[in-house]
Amino acid sequence: MTMPPEELLPTTRRALVHRIAVAQSEGRSPSLVAAVARDGQVVWTGSRTSVDGHGPDENVQYRIGSITKTFTAVLVMRLRDEGLLDLGDPLEKHLPGTGAGEVSIAELLAHTGGLAAETPGEWWERSSAALRPTLGDVLGERPFRHPVGRRHHYSNPGYTLLGSLVEKVRGVPWEQALRTEILEPLGLSRTSAQPQMPHAGGWAVHPYADVMMPEPSEDLGLMAAAGQLWSTTKDLLAFAAFLMAGDERVLSAESVREMRAPAAPALPGSGESSYGLGMQVLTANGRTLAGHSGSLPGFVAGLWLSEEDGLAAVVLANCTSGVPAATVAADLLVTVAEAEPRIPEPWRPLPEVDVSVLGLAGPWYWGTQAVALRLTTEGGVDLGPVAGGGRRSRFRANGDGTWTGLDGYYAGELLQAVRRPDGSVSHLDLGSFVFTRKPYDEDAPVPGGVDPEGWQGMPQ
Repeated sequence: MTMPPEELLPTTRRALVHRIAVAQSEGRSPSLVAAVARDGQVVWTGSRTSVDGHGPDENVQYRIGSITKTFTAVLVMRLRDEGLLDLGDPLEKHLPGTGAGEVSIAELLAHTGGLAAETPGEWWERSSAALRPTLGDVLGERPFRHPVGRRHHYSNPGYTLLGSLVEKVRGVPWEQALRTEILEPLGLSRTSAQPQMPHAGGWAVHPYADVMMPEPSEDLGLMAAAGQLWSTTKDLLAFAAFLMAGDERVLSAESVREMRAPAAPALPGSGESSYGLGMQVLTANGRTLAGHSGSLPGFVAGLWLSEEDGLAAVVLANCTSGVPAATVAADLLVTVAEAEPRIPEPWRPLPEVDVSVLGLAGPWYWGTQAVALRLTTEGGVDLGPVAGGGRRSRFRANGDGTWTGLDGYYAGELLQAVRRPDGSVSHLDLGSFVFTRKPYDEDAPVPGGVDPEGWQGMPQ
């Protein structure tokens, strides 16, 4: 049975309204709509507008710009999960003849391929797609600005290549793949490549006068995979819930977790921000947020989620500049997280336990450092310091008596219990590290051996 969403406190709601009111007023946006969800359920919506008696709601479409890139990344990850490609594959293997084929698919997803930020010629966001009918027109004669794989350099043409990759492998247009593989399974009926009523119009506001001018709304053609989509706060919060927990109809929880993990180095001066596989990653007030910002002439957008808090926030506005939509969305999320911390689920014992795994629980030693192995749900384990700081990772069960690291220092590493011929456990092996039941156990294969004199005091 689905429980109704818990209502936010009046003080929290007022703080959220105040934040978007300041953003719309100071940013001078014709309208702004925002929403927050907790554990997949909308707990607050708000809007501000310059039109008396009318305000956008959670079903009004705005253009979301580069949030589109996250949708495109999901399509690529689906191809990977189906075994149709590997993220380490060079683009040339699946989409030959682009002139940028040496770049790997993962590098395109993380903007580390060294490609130019924009297309040559006219500003692509405000000009006809007919000016760029081929990938050669999108990339130009000098597609690279940096050595491949050396740095993070945001690239809109890079995501055009990914959209064309999806079309090549699937054999259908990008928009069709998007609709059948993401939008329909997740029920995102108000997300589309072309605007559908009701939708906001895009406006440019004069920087030094309170007057406006309508912005053109171009179809982006080949560039669609980088920024074409229109959506609503309701749909984007549903998409955020998927990006937190996964959905087996689209992508597993493990794959969306991989998307949220940093895959590109942070640029100097960018603070604690990075980029995953189609998702921006940043730290705000000590919280790790994942999501994406977006902008196209006439529109700005921001979407962030916090897995730890179970929260997501969206802000959409119809102005070319002025409203820092991504910053406002992060502020809304942090406001709720700090004013109303997540209430933990009641503790419950495990429904069942493997006795052989239970025997591994408790203290272990890496050299002289004490760590504890704790059992978690679904056969997983957690390994971390008994006290104080140090390396900590969660591990998922592989079904064969081994575990694979999910995060932290040991992400991707294999943990296994090494047993003696009689079945008793000799030690844990984790990426060549030996963990023993007592410090430098002489009965375990400790690398470098154990001094035969054993532990001793200071000679007098």
